[in-house]
Amino acid sequence: MTDKKALQWLEAQYEASYQKKGASNNSGAWDLVKITKFAEHLKSPHTKFKSIHVAGTNGKGSTSHMIASVLQEAGYKVGLYTSPHLKEFRERIRVNGEMISHKATLEFVRDYNIYVTSENLSFFELTVAMAFNYFAQQEVDIAVIEVGLGGRLDSTNIITPEVSVITNIGLDHVQFLGNTLAKIAAEKAGIVKKNIPVVIGEYHKETFPVFVEKAENLNSEVYLAEKTIQQIYQTDLLGDYQQKNYKSAVQAIRLLKSFQIEEKHIQNGLLNVVSNTNLQGRWQIVSEVPKIICDTAHNKEGLQIVMEQLQKEDFQELHIVFGVVSDKNLDKIFPLFPKNAYYYFCSPKIDRALDVYELQQKAEEFGLSGNVYNSVSEAYIAAKAKTTDNDVMYIGGSTFVVAEIL
Repeated sequence: MTDKKALQWLEAQYEASYQKKGASNNSGAWDLVKITKFAEHLKSPHTKFKSIHVAGTNGKGSTSHMIASVLQEAGYKVGLYTSPHLKEFRERIRVNGEMISHKATLEFVRDYNIYVTSENLSFFELTVAMAFNYFAQQEVDIAVIEVGLGGRLDSTNIITPEVSVITNIGLDHVQFLGNTLAKIAAEKAGIVKKNIPVVIGEYHKETFPVFVEKAENLNSEVYLAEKTIQQIYQTDLLGDYQQKNYKSAVQAIRLLKSFQIEEKHIQNGLLNVVSNTNLQGRWQIVSEVPKIICDTAHNKEGLQIVMEQLQKEDFQELHIVFGVVSDKNLDKIFPLFPKNAYYYFCSPKIDRALDVYELQQKAEEFGLSGNVYNSVSEAYIAAKAKTTDNDVMYIGGSTFVVAEIL
């Protein structure tokens, strides 16, 4: 298989899987059978490095990057697995901030594409296996592993980490995880392992008892980060929601055994997340004049914080470039959005994108008015043409919308 064909095959897996099926394919096949078998075929690479496992409805990506950054500041060789990617597949798999090489990616595809096809593995199962294999080859000191979706049946859940982290719980992906916070919490709690400490980012009366019960059954200590971490830290990640995420990250770091991490490493790690790990899309300012902000928040809990922060900005007019995928509950999302903004409705270039006219019609029910555009880029160009130096533009609604701008 030539490099070109290997790359085409990988892109085809992505197109046929995640972009079309979405969240249902972002965890694997809803069991751990095939990923376990594949890992055994690869000689169990996930057992050859230490790890930290991070789940949650919101903030798990940012928290994972924060933890990785601190560990890098302490001088460790750190693997980082996250999903989905924004611009390029290789973003999912990093060592000390550097993406997996083209060579390593294509070698894995060439070596295992027949196995993946014959065993009918999902794109997510493929990427998890590739990440674990790469981290083992690179002999990382530790890897930070972000859950794709849920936890209990997520393909990443074959690891036994040093620490488990669950940032928070919200009503997202209810068609897969359950329609109550307690049911979703039970799925996330599936990453808790026997005798392994677990960090819970935020207290919620419906979910915290679920975590405590699960931990007690497994003899695992529970640490509630919002209470255990009182020290205030600065971070280069600008979103207001990051003030919650860093507490989970710091608590996880402090629970690591056999790692020498000093306070200066924590401080510097949180201040240099972007440069250390190359995180993108979290309250990312792509222009100062006029101010243009991209953010990948896409559910009620995440967007509520983002919209509150957006209203704190100093602007004459607010312009919002907005598109979503079809599974989003707009009845929950649109009440959060300001009515005194100009909207530019668009659809990202994926099969699962919500029809832009349907999006506009739904928005109008909530008093949000704006024009329809054929693409994200057209909406962005139109918004830029109308945005003055004293205005603010916000781009969001979906990871895929932000990806097209970046």
